[in-house]
Amino acid sequence: MSELSVNHLLGIKDLNSQDIQLIFETADHFKEVINRPIKKVPSLRDITIANLFFENSTRTKLSFELAEKRLSADVINFSASQSSVKKGETLIDTVNNILSMKVDMVVMRHPNPGASVFLSQHVNASIINAGDGAHEHPTQALLDSYSIRERFDTVKGKNVVIVGDILHSRVALSNIFALQLQGANVMVCGPRTLLPKYIDKLGVKVETNLKKALQWCDVANMLRVQNERMDMTYFPSTREYTQQYGVNSALLNSLDKEIVIMHPGPINRGVEITSDVADSKQAIILDQVQNGVAIRMAVIYLLASKIKH
Repeated sequence: MSELSVNHLLGIKDLNSQDIQLIFETADHFKEVINRPIKKVPSLRDITIANLFFENSTRTKLSFELAEKRLSADVINFSASQSSVKKGETLIDTVNNILSMKVDMVVMRHPNPGASVFLSQHVNASIINAGDGAHEHPTQALLDSYSIRERFDTVKGKNVVIVGDILHSRVALSNIFALQLQGANVMVCGPRTLLPKYIDKLGVKVETNLKKALQWCDVANMLRVQNERMDMTYFPSTREYTQQYGVNSALLNSLDKEIVIMHPGPINRGVEITSDVADSKQAIILDQVQNGVAIRMAVIYLLASKIKH
């Protein structure tokens, strides 16, 4: 199979394991490209991509933009404050205005779950979901799995724990789907108040004791607490959260094996992870950032190859 089974990347749920394999093999190629002195390829010279960010983002937006420019695409950046895009109709109007400029692909982040699916049904362009509310963030999950594959040569059979605010995290949901598709064992760990009620239906292990979770895993993916998505308090204090669910070097040294530490960023240093852990050789956080560009190049390239000009 040399092409994706989908025309949009709306969520990991829509992909199959061959799709993920194809994206990874394509990313391997682009990773070589971005490590060359000349980091650009002319692959998408005739493709125009609009980045629509209705929610603040620094790393994801920069990563997509860099990926698009490395592929020689024409790029339009559009940021909207949330207030101006409260209604679905406004979203379609905004996008139609952009599409009338003959845009081929839209990368969109939106506070509302399902916004990218809604868009894909109404506009004639390839859509990449760069995060929709607390729903999915597919390219983050792909780059996370890709980073695990890079470290261990495979994702299959690895024990991966996702620690922290699972309830509000689109990264957690996409990661669970992606890891399971590749045959990894997945556990979630966090305070009960930050675990979704439906979590057991996703076929993951659940652990509230951090040390036990770390003792079980090969890889710990540390999530930050999503304060901006909370409308109430889910734990007594940040200090108490850190005492129970923060990873520090003393805790890592107390395990009888060495585990890999990941973080999708931005890091709240001293809360979910201490600086000495974030900057240690066990952490692959900067590898994740570099792999993000290669993965996004792969996704954009593979979707663009399905666009009929």
